[in-house]
Amino acid sequence: MSDAVRIDGLNHRFKEVLAVDQLSLTVTAGEVFGLLGPNGAGKTTTIRILTTLLPPQQGTVEVFGFDVRKRKMAVRRLIGYVPQALSADAGLSGRENVALFARLFDVPRRERRERTDAVIEAMGLSDAADRPAGTYSGGMIRRLELAQALVSAPRLLVLDEPTIGLDPVARAGVWERITEVRAQTGMTVLVTTHYMEEAEEFCDRVALMHRGRIRALGTPAELIAQTAGESLDDVFRSYTGDDLDAGGFSDVRTARRTARRLG
Repeated sequence: MSDAVRIDGLNHRFKEVLAVDQLSLTVTAGEVFGLLGPNGAGKTTTIRILTTLLPPQQGTVEVFGFDVRKRKMAVRRLIGYVPQALSADAGLSGRENVALFARLFDVPRRERRERTDAVIEAMGLSDAADRPAGTYSGGMIRRLELAQALVSAPRLLVLDEPTIGLDPVARAGVWERITEVRAQTGMTVLVTTHYMEEAEEFCDRVALMHRGRIRALGTPAELIAQTAGESLDDVFRSYTGDDLDAGGFSDVRTARRTARRLG
């Protein structure tokens, strides 16, 4: 199978901090790939480079063969992105939010209404589509943001902490929708999450990232067996130990703000 994502020798530095350190990684087309690690590991920096929000300083990053440095617009047309920070406009209805993204991603005018209605239905939001998004629950907001990301029919869906701040029922609902769409379309999914049980259940492969480097890579079952653990939580502790970086002030502030707005 072809590679959806290929990263080779990626370095990225913020002043004296080396956020990503000689990262090399491939994500196979059609798989659900989990990028795991503590705050400050370099996951979000990698995601921002992959989605063309940051230019790579050193190394190469390709999405379905397109270089993110040289072919930004081609890459953006292939990606649906749900960032950790909320992207829905509370003052617009759910339908208006999705229609706006359809325009932003240059969905042909004649297809916009049909595609908007289709992804709203797929996310289970038809009954609430004409209500302001500000009246939605946290789980509904995340499903709305999935609809926004999916309206352009992306080949790669990138999810940065998609269930942060959600209760267990809402988290399960979000993953149910992701799984359904992936089964229907064969879409590739790249996800970061701090919920190890999510990664263990839904990811085909995972990479554990710490201090800018990949420390472990494989299926959840393989990594659990290698560390003689019982779960991915044990794998996480095995490779990071007590040397956890809580991330910078902005990382913590963003996570807390998102959790409050979804709560």
